[in-house]
Amino acid sequence: MSNLRIGVIGCGGRGNVAGFALQSKAGARIVAGCSDYEPHLEAFKEKYGDDVYTCVDYQDIISRDDVDAVFITTPDFLHEEMAIAALEAGKPVYLEKPLAISIEGCDRILKAAYKTKTKLFLGHNMRHFESVLKMKEIIDSGQIGEIQAVWCRHFIDYGGDAYFKDWHSEKQYANSLLLQKGAHDIDVIHWLAGSYTERVVGMGKLSVYDQCARRHESERGDASFRDENWPPLEQTKCSPKIDIEDHNMIMMQLRNGIQCSYLQCHYTPDTCRNYTFIGTKGRLENIGDTGNSQIYVYTDRHSSFGTPNQIFQLFGQDQAHGGADPNIVDEFIRFVKFNDLTNTSPLAARNSVATGVLGAASLREGNVPKVIPELDPALVDYFENNQQW
Repeated sequence: MSNLRIGVIGCGGRGNVAGFALQSKAGARIVAGCSDYEPHLEAFKEKYGDDVYTCVDYQDIISRDDVDAVFITTPDFLHEEMAIAALEAGKPVYLEKPLAISIEGCDRILKAAYKTKTKLFLGHNMRHFESVLKMKEIIDSGQIGEIQAVWCRHFIDYGGDAYFKDWHSEKQYANSLLLQKGAHDIDVIHWLAGSYTERVVGMGKLSVYDQCARRHESERGDASFRDENWPPLEQTKCSPKIDIEDHNMIMMQLRNGIQCSYLQCHYTPDTCRNYTFIGTKGRLENIGDTGNSQIYVYTDRHSSFGTPNQIFQLFGQDQAHGGADPNIVDEFIRFVKFNDLTNTSPLAARNSVATGVLGAASLREGNVPKVIPELDPALVDYFENNQQW
């Protein structure tokens, strides 16, 4: 096959990830872009050339014969509509996480991919993080025994900038930050623990950003990260409406018996995901998740917080999510062109969203445990078989 011709729906912000397609040895080029914000279209043409097609209506992209596949990197609440339309038009889809903002929306997307037999790929780039891959390698080796418990602490110093100044701040558009941010971590927990959540319970609240100065509803939100926006209570121009939580905690019972916790806070002074996996022979944890990071492995008994038995030093890039972005985009292109196996999984993406959605429902309904609904076995088989039939 010649170069895969790619159209980008949502060519601002996260839409920049599509540019890594040009680095793929499998062959791809960017031919079209869509945005409802003119500066994004102008920047798109600057980057990819004046001959690329641009438009404001995504239907114009998916109807073009010279577009072979699409990246959908629009706000989360638009994923369902756009992904289904693209799949029904026969365009393979790279869909930025989360899959959708409801379980029903996720299932409708999966059914559309199954019915049309059009390839669906999820942008869960953490499955290409060097730190995550190294942890998986250690766990799969059996070095720390059989995993029994998993903890993840997620510190987000830029939360006030990124999630409380635009559409992310409203339930109707984001549902919960257990999706926009937590979908990554829940997916990593599921992947490394080898199972999906069957029951979840949550706690959380809006505790800081509802006290900050707001912008007028006529002003466009600015979600750019700025170091000077600190401390949290001194943030300004937050969204006129904020009804999502700025810290979230969920506990998950996995189908294989492993028990997990995920804690997320959007007003910490630092940023890091810290995973701890505890097995019957030891434990591991990561110190840093991209760039110059480490994996600590403890397998001897200590009477205190001792020195790790092993330290794995990682030297991934600091940019492009530690090199994960070019790798995941290359994986998508190879999946579309050659049916290559993938690290990412639409089925896993659905289960991470389902856990986040019901974790949010639990914390909003008095911490009542919620059971994850089963998916149609035919869909499970199809996506577990790399979308082959």
